Amino acid sequence: MRSTATTDGTADRVTARDLQDERLLHELEQLHRTRHETFLYGSDDALRHHTRRSAELEAEYLRRFPSRLVTAGRTRSGARARESAARIEATPQ
Repeated sequence: MRSTATTDGTADRVTARDLQDERLLHELEQLHRTRHETFLYGSDDALRHHTRRSAELEAEYLRRFPSRLVTAGRTRSGARARESAARIEATPQ
């Protein structure tokens, strides 16, 4: 298992590629949960680190699961269908 090193030479974290699937998902969930707070209140360095780690973990997830489940409502056509249904529902009859 590989770790990256910080500028002072101490171990920072396990690389995304070396995480087991369950741990990778846990790390992604934690990063997504803390993103807004880091964006609003974190230092520039903390935000850069968060962004790099998020990109690393997300890329690894997509590499492992290229055929992940995509919900129809989370696509452009699904969003258009929702908007159309909302317009029809809001139209007086």
